[in-house]
Amino acid sequence: MTKLLILFTLFWFGTNFAQYTYTAEELKITPLVEGTLLLPETSEKPPLVIIIGGSGPTDRNGNQNMMKNNSLKFLAEALYKKGIASFRYDKRIVKIMKMGAMDEKKIKFDDFIEDAIAVTEHFKKDNRFGKLYIIGHSQGSLVGMIAAQNRADGFISIAGAGQEIDDVIVDQLAKQAPGLVDNARESFDDLRVNGVAQNYSPGLASIFRPDIQPFIYSWMQYNPQIELAKLNTPVLIVNGDKDLQVQVSEAEALYKAKPQATYKVIPKMNHVLKEINGNDLENSKSYNQYNLPISEELINVITQFIESN
Repeated sequence: MTKLLILFTLFWFGTNFAQYTYTAEELKITPLVEGTLLLPETSEKPPLVIIIGGSGPTDRNGNQNMMKNNSLKFLAEALYKKGIASFRYDKRIVKIMKMGAMDEKKIKFDDFIEDAIAVTEHFKKDNRFGKLYIIGHSQGSLVGMIAAQNRADGFISIAGAGQEIDDVIVDQLAKQAPGLVDNARESFDDLRVNGVAQNYSPGLASIFRPDIQPFIYSWMQYNPQIELAKLNTPVLIVNGDKDLQVQVSEAEALYKAKPQATYKVIPKMNHVLKEINGNDLENSKSYNQYNLPISEELINVITQFIESN
């Protein structure tokens, strides 16, 4: 464990700037899970949030190759300023890819759950913190709500799906490529029943190629509504109304499964937590704008939830 004092300089709107000093620890939880702990200096034990990233080879900052928006980094830093500690970590596939040992056939959705549980159990033993919360973004929402069961003091879903992943993909295809919907539904049904799909259209190869089918199959075994209902701790469900990937209807489905949850749709927030005032082009560009701040309302909603629970 290496304790680092890191100085970040944040520039806002050209000449205006503010400097903040963050106390950070770089931690290795398992051989495949490494991340950054931001620990505010307070007289009391601060609450801790564990931040779980979304789909793909997402690192601790919310970035991937050719896509740098720093969404999760900005979220952690914003919470730090509110007196809330955070741990965010690289998904295991980031480490595996760096090792040159990537084999898609061997990756299962359960691997991400296993990692999230390992992180949660690690910090449950750390007496520097008060209550422990899990924040799951996108795919990380389902991972997080499973890891949080009987382990965390609260759970926060940001842009999380409210349906099983095959239903989510079919709904997306209905909007983007309706001609592929029937074949996709049949292929998912084959995969669910037989563990393999063979008669899929070439247009669906990115979803059903043989190497990735074991991962999709393992992901399909979990229904977010069922998993969320298992939680007996406070829950916050958040979605942005500018999210092009996860519709507000997905958050509504989660809220229906957990009606006692706190539910918030944030105006102008997109999938990578940025505030979008323009059209879909501006929305898409924000995925690769590393210095564009995240939604201030999101930060306030999360902070209020933690402070009140």
